[in-house]
Amino acid sequence: MNKNLGLFVLAIVFLTTVSLVGAQQPTKMPRIGYLGTSPSAIAARIEAFRQGLRELGYVEGKNIFIEWRHVEGKPERMSELAAELVRLKVDIIITGGPPATRAAKEATVTIPIVMTQDTDPVGNGFVASLARPGGNITGLATLRPEIRGKQLELLKEVIPKLSRVAVFGTSTAPGNAQSLKEIELVAKAFGVQLQYLDVLGPKDIETAFRAASKERAEAVLMMVAGTVAGAHRTEITDLAVKSRLPVIYPGRPSVEAGGLMTYGVNLNDLDRRAATYVDKILKGAKPADLPVEQPKKFELIINLKAAKQIGLTIPPNVLARADKVIK
Repeated sequence: MNKNLGLFVLAIVFLTTVSLVGAQQPTKMPRIGYLGTSPSAIAARIEAFRQGLRELGYVEGKNIFIEWRHVEGKPERMSELAAELVRLKVDIIITGGPPATRAAKEATVTIPIVMTQDTDPVGNGFVASLARPGGNITGLATLRPEIRGKQLELLKEVIPKLSRVAVFGTSTAPGNAQSLKEIELVAKAFGVQLQYLDVLGPKDIETAFRAASKERAEAVLMMVAGTVAGAHRTEITDLAVKSRLPVIYPGRPSVEAGGLMTYGVNLNDLDRRAATYVDKILKGAKPADLPVEQPKKFELIINLKAAKQIGLTIPPNVLARADKVIK
């Protein structure tokens, strides 16, 4: 009897100990991989992503871990870093742009990939359709060709007598042809003559500015895509000042680097919204079933210092509509 009672007590003690040990086992912390260009170049976007996570209850280092990987001016490292994130077995890969998304896509077909922004996810072959991505990639798109027409309208407001505009584009970029059609429609309505200049690589940047000046362009609409635009941002803004040409850019970074003005998608908002995809996927949703979302916020930013450098006065009615004015 005493022997049986002793065995019973030992069993209870054992089960209680096992239960307590199990209860003390830490919950696995989700591990996210972020694949981008440079922390300094996209600092505001990174903070917007962190803010989006915080709004959903995720705090880096406390209940979510982020593996940050940036090419730091060496785009050829993108594939290597994507493969590194796959080896780390992260739960989700966040990509900062099309080159990062392509590298991640080539590195894995199983780990969910969330695009923070892409000009044309379907055209780039990342998703089957915006409504039904169909694979391991989803996220946010910036495909809004009508923005290009609006940019030309703004140039016309800033320079009322505008008659000749050089369009710097990248013919190999998805969405380029559609954007050009939008520009042509607005140009025809305003009686503006267009000069299209193809910028496929760094060597084409200065050549394009020389060609624009030679043909007496009065302004430039910049829609150069890919790493050329990002890696050579300062060179482009410096050449614009040297050529004394008003340039409207597709995004905030160029204006903050010394460019004249931008009207386009608020990329910070897209990064913030990317956090919602992280939350849904961690809770069991599959990328294939999460539609790719379009931009909701747009911004007009004007750099008055750049305007002064080329002797341009921005009309008060345009300044009044700006979301941000850099002085």
